[in-house]
Amino acid sequence: MAYWSVTPMSVALWTAVACFLGAAVLLYKKVKSSACKRKIQEARDKREKGFRRAGQLVLQFKEENPTTDTTGIQALPLKELQVKLQQGSLSPQEVLFSYMEKTLALQTKLNCCTEVLLESFDEAKTVGPSRNRPLYGVPVSIKENIDCKDYDSTCGVTTHLDKPAKNNSVLVEVLKKQGAIPFVKTNVPQALLSLDCSNPIFGETVNPHNARKSPGGSSGGEGALIGGGGSLIGFGTDIGGSIRVPASFCGICGLKPTSGRLSLQGVCSILPGQKSVKSTIGPMARDVDSLACVMEALLCDDMFFLDPTVPPLPFNKLIYESSTPLRIGYVINDGVTQPSPSMARAVRETKALLENAGHVLVPYEPMTTEDFLFELERGVVADGGSTLLDQLKGEPWDPVFANQRFVLRLPNWLKKAVAFLLSPVCHRISKRIKAACGVGSVRNVWENHVFIEEYTDQTIAHWRKSKIDVILCPALGPAYQSYESYKIPHCISITAVYNGLNFPAGIVPVSTVTTEDEEELEHYEGYYRDVWDRCFKKAVGGGEGLPVAVQCVALPWQEELCLRFMREVETLVQESRN
Repeated sequence: MAYWSVTPMSVALWTAVACFLGAAVLLYKKVKSSACKRKIQEARDKREKGFRRAGQLVLQFKEENPTTDTTGIQALPLKELQVKLQQGSLSPQEVLFSYMEKTLALQTKLNCCTEVLLESFDEAKTVGPSRNRPLYGVPVSIKENIDCKDYDSTCGVTTHLDKPAKNNSVLVEVLKKQGAIPFVKTNVPQALLSLDCSNPIFGETVNPHNARKSPGGSSGGEGALIGGGGSLIGFGTDIGGSIRVPASFCGICGLKPTSGRLSLQGVCSILPGQKSVKSTIGPMARDVDSLACVMEALLCDDMFFLDPTVPPLPFNKLIYESSTPLRIGYVINDGVTQPSPSMARAVRETKALLENAGHVLVPYEPMTTEDFLFELERGVVADGGSTLLDQLKGEPWDPVFANQRFVLRLPNWLKKAVAFLLSPVCHRISKRIKAACGVGSVRNVWENHVFIEEYTDQTIAHWRKSKIDVILCPALGPAYQSYESYKIPHCISITAVYNGLNFPAGIVPVSTVTTEDEEELEHYEGYYRDVWDRCFKKAVGGGEGLPVAVQCVALPWQEELCLRFMREVETLVQESRN
């Protein structure tokens, strides 16, 4: 019978082997870390080189065109700008250089951009004739994860660096066919899964109204750039609120269309294959008319040809321009997230304006959303987070993602044990940890999809029974303190429910935080009076003067009605201010 004898020599040998392996692992990690740091530095250097080149071109243009009124151009609404471009009283170059100058100034304050698209300078010179090109000469900003040929779409992840897109996304291609000039890409949080806006490559973006506050995420760079006046029109993506939260935090308008209304070809995702919650792409702008104008321009034959999966539904201008009174369901509380005082006030005041204008407002009681949100979270990490963790292996971790990383890396048996132990004392945190286990089997994936489908059917039936056209509900806000969003994941209930339902939803700014709102916030307790509610109170505190918005929702494929409702709110708010 063979056996291993233990001798001093064998112990020494195995000790040496263990030390060698340990040293090899440490050396590998050090080399990988050094390579990662080098890639990050190269990306930052490339960005700064692009900014310097853009700055030189702007300075040269100003010297050659000293009479160009850049401030006046930046102040023009999209419709007026379009008229001047079409008539030739403004050139695409004048408009591009005006916005590039403002963007470069904002970049030093907000850190909102990841790259300048340098070919935009040539495109401004050579863009074709304006006839039948509604966006002729209009500069457009693009979220970082939307492909632009020859530029990276990293999603804030270093492993995606040095992998430039081979082609434009369908969105960018159609924008160019309609005469628009994409000129800059904007910052995102690491992995796109945060309501903050920070990543290890390009750092943190701050709110244009208060540098201590977040611009929101994941389209935070877009929100900050447009909110600061550096862009007239931009595009973001939304899987849980990623267009609407930055729009609300930064005081601009944003539309999350029905998923599939605009093409997602060439839009990068950190969770490819995830189907429980559908992502969507949509416009962000200063006003509702600009959103409608861009949607009308994009819903064209070029879009339907380049991506045949997009339903050939042109923009219905008659619905958008209708003045028929609406029957509006209004929601203040969803039963999951108690709104901040300014959020609730915004809905109440907007409701009063709509009633005075002749619309019918009725209370709308949303169906129970907590179980639905649990299924959405399970579906997003159906694989227990393995796909996400694989893409982030060896990645430097940004603080906004630290909490998610910690939970996802736990083995499922430990997640379940922790969830069980926390259940009696912290019900919501327990459910979130349990959701991070994923679904466990193919059969459970199907059951997850069935649950979401049935909930959607029941919600539509409830909507029909209430005989409403649209819903008015809170928008998340005001802007959080930076690096606080990961402590309050429950607040995504305000927006994420409409991603799960796949309803179009938009944001309209209607007010600002008042001294009275801040005083009332002192008494905020939340529905559960737990650590998440206390963290929410802290996150939204100190917001006096910051923008406050409302959210407008319609049924699937009714973007025109949603925009019409948003325009009505915007018009009434402006009239009340005047």
